[in-house]
Amino acid sequence: MDNVEKRIKELTKLLDYHSKKYYVDDSPEISDFEYDKMLRELENLEDAYPQFRSPLSPTQRVGGKALDKFEPVTHRVVMESLQDAFSEEEVYDFDRKVKEKISEYEYVVEHKIDGLSVSLEYVNGEFVRGSTRGDGTVGEDVTQNLKTIKTIPLHLTEKLPFLEVRGEVYIPRETFNKINDEREEFGEPTFANPRNAAAGSLRQLDPKIAAKRGMRIFVFNIQQIEGKEIKTHLEGLRYLKTLGFTTILNDDVFSDITSAFKRVKEIGELRGSLPFDIDGAVIKVNDLSKRHILGSTAKFPRWAIAYKFPPEQKETKILDILVQVGRTGVLTPLAVLEPVLIAGSVVSRATLHNQDYIDEKDIKIGDTVIVQKAGDIIPEILEVKKEKRTGSETEFKIPKKCPVCGSTVVREEGESAYRCTSSVCPAQIMRNIIHFVSRDAMDIDGLGPAIVSQLLDNNLIKSAADLYYLKAEQIEPLEKMGKKSAKNLINAIENSKSNPLSRLLTALGIRFVGAKASKVIAKCVKNMDNLIKITKDELLKIEDVGSAMAESIVMYFSQPQNLDFIERLRLANLNFEENTEELEDNRFDGMTFVLTGALDGFTRDEASEIIERFGGKTASSVSKKTTYVLAGQDAGSKLQKAISLGVTIISEEDFKGMIS
Repeated sequence: MDNVEKRIKELTKLLDYHSKKYYVDDSPEISDFEYDKMLRELENLEDAYPQFRSPLSPTQRVGGKALDKFEPVTHRVVMESLQDAFSEEEVYDFDRKVKEKISEYEYVVEHKIDGLSVSLEYVNGEFVRGSTRGDGTVGEDVTQNLKTIKTIPLHLTEKLPFLEVRGEVYIPRETFNKINDEREEFGEPTFANPRNAAAGSLRQLDPKIAAKRGMRIFVFNIQQIEGKEIKTHLEGLRYLKTLGFTTILNDDVFSDITSAFKRVKEIGELRGSLPFDIDGAVIKVNDLSKRHILGSTAKFPRWAIAYKFPPEQKETKILDILVQVGRTGVLTPLAVLEPVLIAGSVVSRATLHNQDYIDEKDIKIGDTVIVQKAGDIIPEILEVKKEKRTGSETEFKIPKKCPVCGSTVVREEGESAYRCTSSVCPAQIMRNIIHFVSRDAMDIDGLGPAIVSQLLDNNLIKSAADLYYLKAEQIEPLEKMGKKSAKNLINAIENSKSNPLSRLLTALGIRFVGAKASKVIAKCVKNMDNLIKITKDELLKIEDVGSAMAESIVMYFSQPQNLDFIERLRLANLNFEENTEELEDNRFDGMTFVLTGALDGFTRDEASEIIERFGGKTASSVSKKTTYVLAGQDAGSKLQKAISLGVTIISEEDFKGMIS
C-alpha cells in the first residue's frame, strides 16, 4: 500500500512538471504518448485506491463530477473594471489626471486579452478556489472548471501562506475556430467570438465539457499576497512567473505617456498576428505605492486606462453564394468574397447564417459590401453599399433540394434553419452514425467517433446500415484495433441486432424524437411496418406526441432514401418489433419523477431506467403534476421549486426503499 501511495505521488509530480513544460514554458521534454501513458497509469491507480486521490491530481484536469449550480463568492478585494479610452486625446487626459496627484511615475503597457476575468486563490501554495468576476464584488465559484485549464498551476513552486491573483481566461484563435467548425457541423449555434466561447465554457455545470474547450489563462495582477513584499507591478508579474503562472507583460517601462502610447499602437498593429484575441491595450502605473495614492473612483481605478482598438473594416465584393450542409442537415449560405486583408489575415469567405439574415440585410450576389471580423476573428458582412449597385446583382434563395444528395429541404415552424431531410445524406453521415451507435440508441460498445471516422476514411461504410455488413478482417488493420478488438466490435454490432424497435427508432435520429418518445411510440405501433405507414393524426393520439414531432416522423418515412436505409437494416436481420409484454411490476404506473442533485448509488440514467422499468416516467422540470422529486446531494433550484409547489421530496434512501 505504501508503494502505491508513493507511485501516485511520483506520477503526480512528473505530470505536473511536464504539463508546465508543455503548456506554460512551451518546451516539452517528452512526447504526448509518454505523457498520456503516465496519466492513464495514474487514473488506474486512483480508481483502484481512491483514498490516495488528491483533489489537485492531474487527472482532475479532464473534469470531475457535474455540478447542479455555482455557489456565490464574495471577493475580499473588489475586482474592478477599467476606464475605457477610444481616442489618443482620452489617453493624454488620463495622464494629465495622474500628474495632478503624483509627480514622478512610470507606466507599463500590456495586451488587453478579450476573455473572462477570474480570481485564483492559493493557500500554502495549493489552488483552493477560483471564481468569476461577476459584478466585481460577488462572483461564482468555478473551481472545478478552472482546474481543467492546463496553464493554471495547481501547486505553486513556493508555499506562500496565501495568494490571490487575477487573470483572464481565453480560448486561442485556432482552438476557437475548431470549436465553431464542430458546432456548425453538428447544427449547434456557433460562438460569436472567443470571449463568448470562454464565458460559455467556464460556466458549464459539467467540467468534462469545459475540459474539452481548450481554455488558457494569462495572469495579470496580484490581488492579495502574504509572505512576500512586492513594490511594483512588473516585479509582481516576474515573481508570478517563477511561481508557475503564465504572464504576458514584457520588461519595458515607459517614463512618459507618449512612449507608452507608442507601445499601445505597436500592439494594435500586431494584433492580427497574435494567436489569441485582444480588444485593446492597458496602460498602468507601475509603482504600487503610487497606485495607492491615486486610488479609485466608484467604478474603476485612477491608475490604469484601457485603450480599445476599433474593428478594422474593408470594402470588398460578393462573387458568389455557396451552400454548405452541416452534419445535422442544416444548410448554411456562405459568401465567396473578393480576397481582402483584414486584421492580419486574408478574408475570402463569410458566413451568411441563414435566409432571414440575407433578406434582412438585402444581400445579393455581386454586391459591394463592408466586411469586418467580429471579435477580430469571424468575417462578417456589416453592410451593403447599395449605392454601388449596377443592376447586374442577383438575388439568392436557399435551394428546395439538398445540394449534396438532392433530398427535400424543409424549414420547421419557428426555426430560421433549412434542413436536408435525408438520413443518408453524405454531409451528415459522421454525425448520424455516431448517434446511431450511441448508448441511448443501438448501444454498440467500442464504436466511438475515432473508429467511425476510420471506417468512413477507409470507405468501409457509407451509412450506419453498412455496419451490419462488416467483417472482422476488414477492420482488423485499422489503427488501435487488431484481431481481438475487431472480433469484439463485430460481436457488439451483431448483438445490437436484437435491440427492440424503440432503440432503433431513437437511432434513426428523427427530429424531435428522443429516447423517451421512442419508447412510447414503439409501444403503441408495435413494429416498424406500422410505424412506416402511420399518419399524423394517428401519431397525435399517442401520449406526449406533439404536432412538430408527428410531422417530422411522417416526413422522415416519406423520403425514398430513408426507406432504402431501413430496408438494408431489414435485410441485415435487425429486430423490427417492440416488446409489448405487460410489466410484471408497474408500481410506479402514472407517477412522474424529477431527479436533481448527485446520487451516490446510481447515475441519473440508471435511476431513470429503474423508474421506467416499474412503469413510471421522468421529467426534466418540476410542476404540480410531478409525483416525486428525488433529491441527491447539492440539489438546487428544482428542490426549491418542489418545496414551493408542495411536491413530495424523497431522498436516495427513500427511493431505494421504494424499489426494493
